[in-house]
Amino acid sequence: MPHTSPPVPAPSAPVILADEPGSFPHSVLAERHPAIVRQVREAFPYGPEQHDALDALLASCVKGVIEPLPADAPDRDRWSAWGMDQYTGRSWFDVPWLWSESHFYRRLLDAVGYFGPGPWQGIDPFRPSKLAELDSRETDEELAALDDLAGRPADEQAAALLHGSLWGNRADLGFRLSDASAEDKAAAPSLVADDSDTLWAALLQGAGDARDTRGAGGTGGPGDAGTLCLIADNAGRELIPDLLLIAHLLAHGRIQRAVLHVKPYPYYVSDATTADVVDALRRLTRAPGQAAAYGHQLWSAMADGRLTVRAHPFFCAPLPYADMPDDLRGELAAAHLTVVKGDLNYRRLVGDRRHPATTPFADVTAYFPSPVAALRTLKSDVITGLDADTEAALVAAEGQRWRTSGTHALIQVRP
Repeated sequence: MPHTSPPVPAPSAPVILADEPGSFPHSVLAERHPAIVRQVREAFPYGPEQHDALDALLASCVKGVIEPLPADAPDRDRWSAWGMDQYTGRSWFDVPWLWSESHFYRRLLDAVGYFGPGPWQGIDPFRPSKLAELDSRETDEELAALDDLAGRPADEQAAALLHGSLWGNRADLGFRLSDASAEDKAAAPSLVADDSDTLWAALLQGAGDARDTRGAGGTGGPGDAGTLCLIADNAGRELIPDLLLIAHLLAHGRIQRAVLHVKPYPYYVSDATTADVVDALRRLTRAPGQAAAYGHQLWSAMADGRLTVRAHPFFCAPLPYADMPDDLRGELAAAHLTVVKGDLNYRRLVGDRRHPATTPFADVTAYFPSPVAALRTLKSDVITGLDADTEAALVAAEGQRWRTSGTHALIQVRP
């Protein structure tokens, strides 16, 4: 049944800013963003207009102030409602970090002419990196491993695919720009929080409710029990495990329908768009062995509506999910379970605030309109839902680096 949301309580934890030199948010704005501008500048044979705009953005994001979108920007009114008028003229470092990060990527797309009109309209500036990752040796090896997995019991396959989806976002391209060794780090032997049993129980409950609905004359269609919403994070080697998990859940009747929510346009270097979903499906279908079988299953599921893709504008908003609009809230309320993937989505889910690590996950997600699960590799400071002993052990071993190193992960569920 859809979750009935109580009123959103007034948050008490302070919003994370990037104004403290040496902090992780400060390093993202001062170091990662300039690196991304330079990377994009070299990725395409842009002309003088794009080069000038990128150079101006590079200067602005380090030492300048936030400027409004051009008057003819197609989404200017939307960004005004999202806080642009309030923050214009202020330093990038002195406004909420979530907001300044999001606005940087929107300005980057404007600089390269993504929104047009012009010859660069609709050209994803991050596409070369995404495609290189899809065609990499590591992707070949991961897909080949599916052949061995196919002979194992269904529950064992499900657990492996869940952890593939969880750890897949260590391939996050933006994260690697500031931590070149992230790809080589071994996954932590245990998670900082692991509600996987609750997750499987929720999926089984959804499958059972869907069977009951059909038996009572229901259709099992949109809005019925057994619908999984998955809010995707990155493209490439993270999106493929997400799709494989969906394929397995559909094939084994754990869900009746999946809705994959992606970004409406390129964002945060490697965030998934509809085009990236298509690229991932094509990559699967042209692979040998079991990977191709998964790809064809997903292709068929798209054709008959068991898998659908959504790209709501709010997924590029610089705001927490507590502020989601009513139409998106209604879509998610129809799900038996919503799975939220990755670090950025986690920040938006619980609020990008300096919560005490022991703040209950259920409390900060009580507003969410359906039961919700978070699958996240830790790559930013925000964290909730830890027990005190786990936090103490992490701090004793690593100081505060465990929060941002990408070597720890969590599975948290609010049924």
